[in-house]
Amino acid sequence: MHKTMLLALATTATLAATPAHSAGRASAQLVDRQGATVGTATLVEGPHGVLLHISAKGLPPGPKAIHIHSVGTCDDGAAGFVASKGHLNPSAKPHGLMNPEGPDAGDLPNLFVHADGSVEAEFFTTFASLGGAAGRAAILDADGAALVIHENRDDHATQPIGGAGPRHWCGVIRAE
Repeated sequence: MHKTMLLALATTATLAATPAHSAGRASAQLVDRQGATVGTATLVEGPHGVLLHISAKGLPPGPKAIHIHSVGTCDDGAAGFVASKGHLNPSAKPHGLMNPEGPDAGDLPNLFVHADGSVEAEFFTTFASLGGAAGRAAILDADGAALVIHENRDDHATQPIGGAGPRHWCGVIRAE
């Protein structure tokens, strides 16, 4: 059974020491709705999925939903990053890590922002691959993908996005 899990809080050194496999590495510069950079994400292909490292500052404290969206654009911040479309979901599965019929390939555990507005976290997903390895959803396909952070936490069951609310931060995922 495939599982997506939060591995641990991370340091940049941990990710830098991670070997790249298959399609290699990708990254995203996270921006707010006004286009200001708030952080970075690094994605590394592993033999069984993708390791994501998120580092950001200036976000409001508390839990936030984070998802991989199906189109690699963040050019419409004023409109709420809706051009990044829905979650990465080529198998058309319902949303939610706790949904017995899901999850979709863009689902990830919640991101927790510290009281000072900073984030340093790692996630691992077995539902996606940078290049589509082992039949997993391809992040770096023809129209790319974006990492999107929402205003609220994801309840991992409610359709279509787990009550995550508006999209406030976005990063286009690009191959390195």
